[in-house]
Amino acid sequence: MFESSAQYPDSWYAASSLDRQRSRPPLQDDADVDVCVVGAGFTGLYTALELAEAGLSVRVLEASRVAWAASGRNGGQLILGFSCDMPPFEAALGTQRAKTIWQLVRAAAADIRQRIQRHQIDCELASGHVWTAVMPRRIKILTDWQEEAARHWDYPHLQFIPQAELPEYVGSPRYVAGLLDSEGGHLHPLKYALGLADVCEAAGVTLHEQSRVLDYQREGDGYRVRTEQATLRCRKLVLACNAYLDRLAPHLSARVLPVGTYMIATEPLPEVLAREILPQNHAVSDNQFVLDYFRLSADRRLLFGGKCTYSGRTPANLAERMRADMLRVFPQLRDVAISHCWGGHIDITVHRTPDFGGEQDLYWAQGFSGHGLIPTRVAGRVLASAILGDEQLLNLFRALPNPAFPGGDWLRVPLQAAGMAWYRLRDYL
Repeated sequence: MFESSAQYPDSWYAASSLDRQRSRPPLQDDADVDVCVVGAGFTGLYTALELAEAGLSVRVLEASRVAWAASGRNGGQLILGFSCDMPPFEAALGTQRAKTIWQLVRAAAADIRQRIQRHQIDCELASGHVWTAVMPRRIKILTDWQEEAARHWDYPHLQFIPQAELPEYVGSPRYVAGLLDSEGGHLHPLKYALGLADVCEAAGVTLHEQSRVLDYQREGDGYRVRTEQATLRCRKLVLACNAYLDRLAPHLSARVLPVGTYMIATEPLPEVLAREILPQNHAVSDNQFVLDYFRLSADRRLLFGGKCTYSGRTPANLAERMRADMLRVFPQLRDVAISHCWGGHIDITVHRTPDFGGEQDLYWAQGFSGHGLIPTRVAGRVLASAILGDEQLLNLFRALPNPAFPGGDWLRVPLQAAGMAWYRLRDYL
């Protein structure tokens, strides 16, 4: 799944952040540091920042550009929780320890807002996320979570929206109910990541772009990390590569499967039309297994995402197919042109549970399963705490079962695709 480029993929995010993009030099000379972080997405940046703020010397090696992959191409939705929701945590940890996970999630959401404000990162932050149901039988998923969140997780902040009131939030005939989380929201992910990279450098982190790691080896009381240009020796090593880990660590990449997902951006909408489709400017996603998600940009474009593929190839006629999905939600946009279409890979695990771990001074966080903006902040805190000597938080995540995908290199993709096809059929039926 390895991809690399000196340029950002063509997306509305890249086109609208040209003034923020600047190149960082590759690793050109051998060096010694306390911690080497591989991957300059959100997980790597958060981890590096916390460690630098604690006084450690940290270098980040990025094969392409800062936030080149999922961190700079995603839906930009701030959704509290993990893709697997809370039941797997409770099953593995018990209720009290699972509550620690939920508090980490809430703290991460608050920290993102605080960092944006403290460092004046202009990333178009807006509040509110609405989780919708397409089918009447799935309304219960919304109400069950509202009740569970209040009773079980001390989170009474979810507002149920019946169908009669939905036009006040989403101007679409497709949905039959919604659930508003005021602590959720949305932002421009690439602008935020670039701002976060600046904060890292101000704290003393050295970022190297165009520095693909070829391999690493245990050496003495640390690791020897080799790129095409030079070698970095470190006491602790962090792998924050997610869907792009490839053969760098086969025992870890076997536990995640790269899945393609896609987005389009419309031309800017007239103010009246933008207010009609999303009157409160909230982010929206549905609770179908293969979901749609969308939000407005600061210049009133609709950013619409969905679909998933396993082949590694971009689907034929992608923009037209994505537009058809958008019109299924918002038929009133039939005369609106599409300005950008792009995609990327997320890293899913067998149970959609996050895979955070560490052994012999090697640490990793992966398996965000398409739900990463807030969980990557959790990952940064968990990994940094462990590297600094406190593994209590990391041990919570170690308790989650994250097996390798069945079928090995040859069969895991078709097996997963067949399973997803079944769930997609259930969505349509």
